[in-house]
Amino acid sequence: MTHTVETAEAAEAARPAAGAAAAGRAAPADNADRAGRAHGSGSPDRAGAGEPAATAERTGPGEPADRTAADGSDDPHPAERMVPGEPAATAERTGPGVAAGSAADQATAGHADNSGPTGPGGRAAAGGTDRTGAPEPGGGRAAAECAHSTGPAGPGETAEPSAGPGEAVADGGAGRPGSARDLWRRLLLVEERVRAAVEARRAGDPDPEDPYRGQYLTPEAVARILDEPGGLGLPGGPSPAPPPGSVLGGLATGFGLSALDLDLLLVALAPDLDPRFERLYGYLNDDLTRRRPTVGLALELCGLAGASAARFRLAPDAPLVAGGLLEVTEPERPPLSRVLAVPDRVTAHLLGHHAPDPLLARVLAEAYEDPAADPAALDLAAAAAGTGTGHVHLRSRGGDAAGLAVGALRARGLRPLVLDALALARHTAELPCLARMVAREARLTGAGVVLGPLEALPEKPSERDQALRTLCAALRGVPLLTHGTHGWEPAWAADTPATLTVAAPTPAQQATRWRHALARAAGQTGTDAGPGTAPDTDALVHAVAAHRLDSAQLRRAAGAAVRGAALDGRPVGPDDLRAAVRAQNGAGLARLARRVEPTVGWDDLVLPPPTRRRLRELALRARHREQVLGQWGMRPGGGRGRGVIALFAGASGTGKTMSAEVVAADLGMDLYVVDLSTVVDKYIGETEKNLERIFTEASAVNAVLLFDEADAIFGKRSEVKDAHDRHANIESAYLLQRMESFDGIAVLTTNLRANLDEAFTRRLDVVADFPVPDAEQRLALWERCLGDRLPRDADLDLGFCADRFELVGGSIRACAVTAAYLAAESGTPLTMRRLVTAVAQEYRKLGRLVLESEFRPYLADVAET
Repeated sequence: MTHTVETAEAAEAARPAAGAAAAGRAAPADNADRAGRAHGSGSPDRAGAGEPAATAERTGPGEPADRTAADGSDDPHPAERMVPGEPAATAERTGPGVAAGSAADQATAGHADNSGPTGPGGRAAAGGTDRTGAPEPGGGRAAAECAHSTGPAGPGETAEPSAGPGEAVADGGAGRPGSARDLWRRLLLVEERVRAAVEARRAGDPDPEDPYRGQYLTPEAVARILDEPGGLGLPGGPSPAPPPGSVLGGLATGFGLSALDLDLLLVALAPDLDPRFERLYGYLNDDLTRRRPTVGLALELCGLAGASAARFRLAPDAPLVAGGLLEVTEPERPPLSRVLAVPDRVTAHLLGHHAPDPLLARVLAEAYEDPAADPAALDLAAAAAGTGTGHVHLRSRGGDAAGLAVGALRARGLRPLVLDALALARHTAELPCLARMVAREARLTGAGVVLGPLEALPEKPSERDQALRTLCAALRGVPLLTHGTHGWEPAWAADTPATLTVAAPTPAQQATRWRHALARAAGQTGTDAGPGTAPDTDALVHAVAAHRLDSAQLRRAAGAAVRGAALDGRPVGPDDLRAAVRAQNGAGLARLARRVEPTVGWDDLVLPPPTRRRLRELALRARHREQVLGQWGMRPGGGRGRGVIALFAGASGTGKTMSAEVVAADLGMDLYVVDLSTVVDKYIGETEKNLERIFTEASAVNAVLLFDEADAIFGKRSEVKDAHDRHANIESAYLLQRMESFDGIAVLTTNLRANLDEAFTRRLDVVADFPVPDAEQRLALWERCLGDRLPRDADLDLGFCADRFELVGGSIRACAVTAAYLAAESGTPLTMRRLVTAVAQEYRKLGRLVLESEFRPYLADVAET
């Protein structure tokens, strides 16, 4: 669909001159045929550019077609009343870029022998060139081919409805009606200048019939070059400023372009929009293999000399080149002979297409706004992005810094362009090119840039410094919001950004994020598997209240939970969400500790009430630490973490490790047992490094960290008598400092509580003592360890075992397993004799005496084993 911009006054003004030209210049069909053969086409049926193939009459070079407009007038130039890319009011189309009476008035008798360019309505030769090798400005493609072209419409051609100027496209300002129309109007000016340049070049050519022109120089040609003043002698003058809201206007504003810059850009852009310009530029370059404009040719087409100061508008630091809108290629050539090219991304943007460059798309991430962002923090970040250089650094204290940055840019009316720091770290060799692409994309689309987390950039300090310096230098002047957990280093950029702190979310904010993520995931799956009522949502949020997730992990966990429940055809439950959250844990901690997936619960524990209360206290501290330590600030002081640390002290086998597993299961977390073999190192300082890696990884995952036999590394400091004592004390001092800043959940177990340093005890949040079980607890342990699936004989007396044998839970479990093997071997239910035999074996393993007072009346059976 196209829109004519004809006015009645323009039409009336155009008709007299055009009609007069038509009256004296109409050529019969046989003259047109002879003119076509003179061009070497051999056929009178070739149509000029923009003319229908079925036109009955043909005109000679420079002669207008004798046509009647659809409105009944004698106007032979319907294209005079059109904007580029719009059809005339008749079914026929004239040559591209025709102005009223301009090219027609240039036609003379001498042009009939093909010494000049074809005028409007003229016909192109079969190859698009005449005998002199000069391409016809109006030829090269038949009208039938142009009518079915799917490429961008050239000046004077009818565009396809999907991309025609003046029609709405899918996105961006260029899609508004008329916003790209100025681009095609200005391309008409470029075409008029090219026409004039071709005319000037041909007029001064002493041998226009030479078929090998441009391939050699005769002595006469050398003398003529020396005698010529140089240049095409085209008139100069400023071009009109692009209208506000147009695609060129946006380009000029975003990149700080002058009117001359736009002219130079359009000269270089023309071959990408109309292939005729390739041949025309080859002719003007006197080298048909060089089909793009050179620096010298572009300046001449703008009416400027090659030695003028305007040539520096194409310097590396000029807006066109520095902004990535124009590339000056072939640097080995002299400056005026270097070729100008427009990147494909710039061409696509001018035509209304807004997909980023494929290379840049590899390092872009999806933009997500924080649905629970604090309005005051959002306004502050948006205001900071509009001051100074526009660079703001958001230091995260557990909050969604990336979501706040996206919201701040949108609050300023800017499109967020989010860079994936991990992807950038994988493409460090291409970083300078990517930085220029990001800056160009931001200015093209009116976007701000979000970069982070900075910790994901190359870990080596020198590489990270170089990467940030490169990015910040390229994005200077573009709103840039970086984020990370650390402060901004002055070495990262020439200018210091405004720094804001993003606080950890409150429980209410985290609940809002979960509700939003679950609803979004349910919408994406197209099911109602998400929570349907507020109580269900509250229960889900409470189930994962102890988990610390960033925004990306939270979205992934919500999506996984909803999809898993949808496969079973049921709503999301707490277990689904807990499993999805555990799946977000990385593999870093699994390389340093042994992962245990909890399979036991509170009902499996047999403990005295005081110990149970301590375990419950540990779980509630872990679940509400964000509210108590974060929102209420109950642990003030610099550098103190929000971790929860507990000590389980008791004899071996009293249930310390199993209790840690139960707490992890209650919190919906995995249990990671630290392997001392991966921690302790004989080399000085290596043990501390290994511990630091464990603490760092544990802080980043939602898990309970268990240091079994903790007295091996958390022992007392001793008096320094030699170097060994000093380094042992250094290890203990490091642990004391690291526990202060730990943000995770850790459990220390020991059989020898007295061996722990008192300074460690002060830093513990919960201390639970695990005593040896009494007879009642031992009976419950026997029942649980034997279970209900093992066949039992009628003579089995568990009360006797609980009363006579003072064993801890671990030993009772070992006895039950041994008795089960004996029953399996015999193929009969478990009898009392086999159970007592298993107890006797456990006594001997522990080094205890088998006394008659304990084993009577089964002592004889035990003696035989």
